[in-house]
Amino acid sequence: MNPVDIIKKPIEPEMKEFELKFKTSMQSKAPLLDRITHYIIKRKGKQLRPMFVFLSAKATGDVNESTYTAAALIELLHTATLVHDDVVDEADERRGFFSVNALWKNKIAVLVGDFLLSKGLMMAVDNNEFELLHTVSDAVKEMSEGELLQMEKTRLLNFDEEVYFEIIRQKTAALISACCRSGAQSTKSSEEHIRLMTEFGEKVGMAFQIKDDLFDYGAGKDIGKPTGIDIQERKTTLPLIYALNRASNSDRKRIVNIVKNHNTNAIKVKEVIQFVSASGGIEYATQKMHDYARQSLELLSQLPETEARKSLETLVNYTIERER
Repeated sequence: MNPVDIIKKPIEPEMKEFELKFKTSMQSKAPLLDRITHYIIKRKGKQLRPMFVFLSAKATGDVNESTYTAAALIELLHTATLVHDDVVDEADERRGFFSVNALWKNKIAVLVGDFLLSKGLMMAVDNNEFELLHTVSDAVKEMSEGELLQMEKTRLLNFDEEVYFEIIRQKTAALISACCRSGAQSTKSSEEHIRLMTEFGEKVGMAFQIKDDLFDYGAGKDIGKPTGIDIQERKTTLPLIYALNRASNSDRKRIVNIVKNHNTNAIKVKEVIQFVSASGGIEYATQKMHDYARQSLELLSQLPETEARKSLETLVNYTIERER
């Protein structure tokens, strides 16, 4: 059985009901909008974020209407950020399909993202979910700050490990943390359980992003055929930061020169990847990823033993073992 299907088992009925509610939440009076949102729904991913919401709710209490609102709000806002990201990145594809901006151009894509964002905000207000709105709005603020921090540091070619961890905490971990926090909040769980799930989500999110960064060095199905996309975009991720901070002056100058001036040259990019691999950067980043995963599992161990907790544990392992 697919690992994601195993993880979904305790929340299968809830996920099916959520899909119906989510489709309804995206409806509008504009035929063009309906056509685009239908296209987005048909090409949805694994829905890991709603899974985090429902599993966190079940691990700390009982799923209720507030949980469905939390999952839909997070998915709406997450989808809005993806649509906007594709415009910013000038990306033509998302998960192997044409992006919204590739099919309907940038102006429409930005408006679609705005529509999804407003739908999410209205849903929270209409259901008097102000605590939930605060949690998710804070995550969106963090994500925006993280993206801007990364852009600033990309221009300067930052090689500070501490700054890297702050960027991925804001860019990725903040939203997964909000998923787990809102799931626990929706069940009116204790403050201790809400705090625990918030921290758990952040640790998992950190591990998730480090895994994504490792894919650039071939740590997945295409191992041995790394893409080097982060290097082409001058993003300094953990494997490269570690390798450069331990390199000789001559090696450091050579690699920095490639990243800065020859990042579109496939042979030169391969040279950087080989340098990082030989310097132990991949092993170091992998170790850090496992450290965050271990910390998240230690937090989970403080919850009662349930099927939902077991699925969250499996989800943590899936996060660091996935192939793409």
